[in-house]
Amino acid sequence: MPYHTCNESGGRSVVQESSGKEWDQVWSGANIATMAAGAEAYGSIKNAALAVKGERIAWIGSAAEAEVRAAAQNLPIKDAQGLWMTPGLIDCHTHLVFGGNRVEEFEKRLCGVSYEDIARAGGGIQSTVQATRGATHSQLHASAAIRAERLMAEGVTTIEVKSGYGLELDAERRLLEVARDLGAQLPVSIKKTFLGLHALPREFADDRQDFVNKVCGPWLESLAGAGLVDAVDAFCENIAFSPAETERLLRAAKGMGLPAHVHAGQLSDMGAAELAAKWGALSADHLEYLSGAGARALAGAGTAAVLLPTAYFTLRQTTPPPVGLLREAGVGIAIATDCNPGSSPCTSILLALNMACTLFGLTPEEALSGATRQAARALGELHDIGTLEVGKRADIAFWRIERPAELCYGMGANPCAGAMHRGKPRAALQGHA
Repeated sequence: MPYHTCNESGGRSVVQESSGKEWDQVWSGANIATMAAGAEAYGSIKNAALAVKGERIAWIGSAAEAEVRAAAQNLPIKDAQGLWMTPGLIDCHTHLVFGGNRVEEFEKRLCGVSYEDIARAGGGIQSTVQATRGATHSQLHASAAIRAERLMAEGVTTIEVKSGYGLELDAERRLLEVARDLGAQLPVSIKKTFLGLHALPREFADDRQDFVNKVCGPWLESLAGAGLVDAVDAFCENIAFSPAETERLLRAAKGMGLPAHVHAGQLSDMGAAELAAKWGALSADHLEYLSGAGARALAGAGTAAVLLPTAYFTLRQTTPPPVGLLREAGVGIAIATDCNPGSSPCTSILLALNMACTLFGLTPEEALSGATRQAARALGELHDIGTLEVGKRADIAFWRIERPAELCYGMGANPCAGAMHRGKPRAALQGHA
């Protein structure tokens, strides 16, 4: 096992107990935004260097010291050419795998039909369920891979993927298998979430309780037993599932040792945030409608708030999440795309960061933290990713920018020069050496 040491110049390193080179690769001449907790101004380090050993960050320090230490190991230095390095971005709430699209409903909403009215008329999630059930594994994989690659092009190295468009056991299994396969075949980490309570399928319209029983019992047991579930989720809302029904799934998940997320407070305050906190959920997501008591409950439980500004924008909502309450309570705020065919057909994490600032009033540093450190917290992965610190996984994004705030500034711009996933540079970085 490696152990950490500090040197007089402030650099930190991982020293290997076995013989051999201290580092496998070193990038020098960069500006680094570590995004570490407690650090000021993005945790910025100018004219810095970062070394990698295997899949881990082995050392961070000055460019001058890196040259000396690399020379001692006869290790070529990769010239970062003044690029900024940040943690790889994390999209911690997506519905990436689905069939079809909902452009017809997009047109209806622009003509004045509400999201709730479309859902109650049998559209919305139900229309995507029909298209998804009719799609093969290869069809779902092909379309989801395109969406994943668009996110990856913007420096994303971890994506959470929810099921929930199958609403029958075999279809839900197919969605989670596609998510698993994406993680195995693409240089990106995938977290698989069983969104068992997303909508009531039409075939259970007259037996709602039977559907909830199946989701919280044999379906969850079967999918988790196959290694397809990293967490569960439920849409707790007046057009979806009640707090009592949501609690059934949270209780079942806890009994199996699975963490949870909750779609909470998107259209109304039903106490879903308090319910998420009661069961120690990793995150409560949306939160346009949230009371002070709900914010305090989330803070007390350490549950992250995941804000989804592109969904808010697409639905033309007028009640933004109470960011002031979340700040006052000390709740960690994460930002995600909510990539889905209905309320957020978005595959740009950078656009989500911009909208988090312009629509919700976050500072650029809060927004970038929301797609790095706080997003890692929302997935229960902060011990491993989300900041650039010695010992953490070498998931790194490289940017052609002058300052980190630019990542929240340009609408439609993509200054990503490439990324590293698990210590391996993705293709765009191969030229930097």
